[in-house]
Amino acid sequence: MSLTTVAELRAALGVGTLYADATLQSVCDAADDVLLPFIWANTEFAIAHKNEGTVGTLYFDINVEEIYYIGQTINIEGAGPHFSGNKTITSVDSKEITVTTTHLTDKPYHPFNPYATVKATEYLDPADVKAIQEASLMVAIDIWQSRQAPSSGGVTIDGYQPSPYRMGNTLLARVRGLLAPYLDPRSMVG
Repeated sequence: MSLTTVAELRAALGVGTLYADATLQSVCDAADDVLLPFIWANTEFAIAHKNEGTVGTLYFDINVEEIYYIGQTINIEGAGPHFSGNKTITSVDSKEITVTTTHLTDKPYHPFNPYATVKATEYLDPADVKAIQEASLMVAIDIWQSRQAPSSGGVTIDGYQPSPYRMGNTLLARVRGLLAPYLDPRSMVG
């Protein structure tokens, strides 16, 4: 479910039933795709893996001994069909964890390109935070308005120069005040 519902977006835009729910839902989903990677989450990134029988090892570029524990259930995404899904951790070392996989053949150490995502239990649900929901609605409105009039920036009085593209780097800057307490510092690199 999206942070912004179709009904909320429909009401904010004042479009009534003019557009199909699926069309508006795609905008709501796009707003989530823009915002959620920047929100603090209990997520790390596996850089490589190997397999020995049904024992799969995930490697990290940080110390994970204080992040994960034996018996913890994690969700792995982007790691191929044998690693992806909910797994239970069977051992933890400084920069690696092991889980049971469905591999039957040994695979040597090799990197993930792009990195695999390892998610543990979440303690912050963005759907419960009103500021994040409002930011999602604002981004959804900007995406919608950019779809309808792609060059719809303002114009200066003296030069008649259009403002930067609405979907540019200022998209998140306009809602950063709402999101500030919930932003993941790792997402601010660059």
